[in-house]
Amino acid sequence: MHSSSLRLGSAVLSIASTALGQDPLSYVDQLIGSSNGGNVFPGASLPYGMAKAVADTTSGSNQGGFTLDGTPISGFSALHDSGTGGSPSLGNFPLFPYVSCPEDDIDRCDFPKKTRAPRHGQFADSSVVARPGYFEVTLNTGVEAAMTTTQHTALFRFTFPTSNDGSHPLILQDLSDLSDSRQDNGTVSVDAETGRVTGSGRFQSSFSQGQYVAYFCTDFSGPPIFDNGIFANSRASTEAKDLKISRSINGYPLPGGAFVRFENNETPVLARVGLSYISSEQACSNAEAEIPDYDFDGVEQAAYSAWQEKLSPISISAGGADPDLITNFYSGVYRTMINPQNYTGENPRFSTGEPYFDSFYCLWDSFRSQIPFLTLLDPDAVSEMIRSLIDTYRYEGWLPDCRMTFSKGYTQGGSNADVVLADGFLKGVTGGIDWDVGYEAVVKDAEVEPYDWSSEGRGGLDSWKSLGYIPVQDLDYKGFGTMTRSVSRTLEYSYNDFTISQMAQLRNNTADMEKYLQSSENWKNLYKADQKSAFANGQDTGYVGFFQPKFLNSTWDFQDPLWCSNIDNAGTVCSLQNTAHETFESSIWEYGFFVPHNQADLITLYGGPDAFVTRLDFLHDSNITYIGNEPAFLTVFQYHYAGRPALSAKRAHFYIPRYFGTAPDALPGNDDSGAMGSFVAFSMMGLFPNPGQDVYFITPPFFESVNLTHPQTGNTAIIRNVNFDPTYAAIYIQSATLNGEPYTKNWIDHSFFTEGKELVLTLGTNESDWGTAVADLPPSLGEYTGFNGTLSRNRTTRSIGSRYRSDFGRGGNRLNWS
Repeated sequence: MHSSSLRLGSAVLSIASTALGQDPLSYVDQLIGSSNGGNVFPGASLPYGMAKAVADTTSGSNQGGFTLDGTPISGFSALHDSGTGGSPSLGNFPLFPYVSCPEDDIDRCDFPKKTRAPRHGQFADSSVVARPGYFEVTLNTGVEAAMTTTQHTALFRFTFPTSNDGSHPLILQDLSDLSDSRQDNGTVSVDAETGRVTGSGRFQSSFSQGQYVAYFCTDFSGPPIFDNGIFANSRASTEAKDLKISRSINGYPLPGGAFVRFENNETPVLARVGLSYISSEQACSNAEAEIPDYDFDGVEQAAYSAWQEKLSPISISAGGADPDLITNFYSGVYRTMINPQNYTGENPRFSTGEPYFDSFYCLWDSFRSQIPFLTLLDPDAVSEMIRSLIDTYRYEGWLPDCRMTFSKGYTQGGSNADVVLADGFLKGVTGGIDWDVGYEAVVKDAEVEPYDWSSEGRGGLDSWKSLGYIPVQDLDYKGFGTMTRSVSRTLEYSYNDFTISQMAQLRNNTADMEKYLQSSENWKNLYKADQKSAFANGQDTGYVGFFQPKFLNSTWDFQDPLWCSNIDNAGTVCSLQNTAHETFESSIWEYGFFVPHNQADLITLYGGPDAFVTRLDFLHDSNITYIGNEPAFLTVFQYHYAGRPALSAKRAHFYIPRYFGTAPDALPGNDDSGAMGSFVAFSMMGLFPNPGQDVYFITPPFFESVNLTHPQTGNTAIIRNVNFDPTYAAIYIQSATLNGEPYTKNWIDHSFFTEGKELVLTLGTNESDWGTAVADLPPSLGEYTGFNGTLSRNRTTRSIGSRYRSDFGRGGNRLNWS
């Protein structure tokens, strides 16, 4: 919680009993990441809620609506995303309160947000109060704005300073959004008697080519209504009650909306804003059903209780750990449940009776740790998310990689919904999922090229199948997209195919298993063994052997391995532009480790385990990697594959809390719909996933113990440290037991959580030989070689399929790697 003056309101907030001795929600600070590009949504929301109420500032980093960076408030709106980059999304139909208009003349109020924000939207940071299900800020004008939400409705409470001058408080509602993307024909109507304001607008979906229409229905409770009307641009009328407004021709939508004035300021004004993507009528019915009596405290209590229930499966025994670390942990857990958003019943494109989730923004970010984290904490929600992805495939023909406000978002790399589905399938997620259709969908990603692969599926599949890689400057006449990222797409497609092979194996489809295992090795075709790397000043890094782009005729192109790294200051572009290079949002140096399924062969290519560790250290210690972007996550824990799990623990402590703190500016980058939060939560729990595989890397938790009760089985998994040291001098595992028996593997599978096992880690101040033997390393498609002359027991590089035992898949949808 972030507040200089903690105010809990009149609601009686129930306290959960935990090993901490107090409610875990009291440790949630929603304002972490509300400045310096974290772009979090810090306002009031239910878990996965559609209604998300907060104050919107004019910051250039207001993708989550509110920021603590000195910029003023332009309004209070109730649709938002969290942690995204790019153009801001949502923030539709903001309210704004005035104590009164000068001399009570409505034409002297500032209606356009460009003028009202700097003149009337200033506030003190110390007035901000944020807790789960609640947000509050006081404007310098003296208006206190508090807000809470249900699933589709926001309830705002505006408390005006008292005065005896006979003036009339005014609340306006305009037809804008955060990115000023409204198109033509925004509409608004106000009822002269009740003051009900209804309307709609067509807006541009963020990070996509699509558009959407949103609707609202706003009712007021409090002082009697004095008058109401509409405004267009900077002028208002109490005579007109309806407005239909164009965008204009000047690249900025004309300001327009409605207002309501009240007889006095003796009591707060409650503004109930119902929301819908179907119609204004449905927005009204949502509001009336969810908040029939304007009970602000009751709504807040219900929201708080919903968050308590979602976080209740996980508890810790701090063992003297710094309270800031507890705040860091629970705040990270909290942020995993803001996006994606449950829009079930609000999808105007298709209504099939299946759940519908939106704001997958984007799966390239969330497949790595956010959705795997929810698989532990909220598997029912993950079931619904997967059902939604599959239903989108049924309706639109492809699994989405990004999806926001019913639009196809841009594909950043591979078809990473494949990884999400495979991860859920391997870990036994069911809940009404039609896995036959799910498998059909991932196979289509691998086999059929869409016409517009910039927004779905994969591109360059003819070359992929005939050459075994995506060429730079590919000849692709069957589908179209940005002809860049050939290296990162090759690497991601390889891993996508591996995850499909795992699904095939569990489905007893041997032909598909062998086919996709073979294509999952295509990453090797872009490895150039003699490629060197030098810094910008010409100094050799000392490392040889990197992935490189390759032409259709199998000759090499060149991309400096350090381009688009964290130390590249030349302005190199590695995104979705036509002028971009052959990796996405990352360097060849960093993508050089993205072979999640075959670290053994990668280690061999890099010269063996010692050389691999040295190269991985260089990636981190030379600041080449950027922990504020998701490709860095797995590299923190890849020491496990080289038999050095202690170095993974050391690296996790290097980044947390140094780069992940508890101040508003303490995230290293965009939170990306909770991706950063999940990285923190998993790392501090001491079990980090290799997504798309049934593998969790073991490192010591940041606390004495962590308990997680599986919401479906009711079994409680325990990770407990012996010799826990809250100064973190002792972070190295000396030995371990699993359910009381010695355990030497440096990884564990998902049954740990579903069956409720106990993992006890004895810690020391020095690296030990625990988890270092070849037999104890995480599974890999290829052979481990160079480990004291030993080889992996399991070999697949020459005989696809022999990697797996005859009882593969026993115990449900879980791979048996042992």
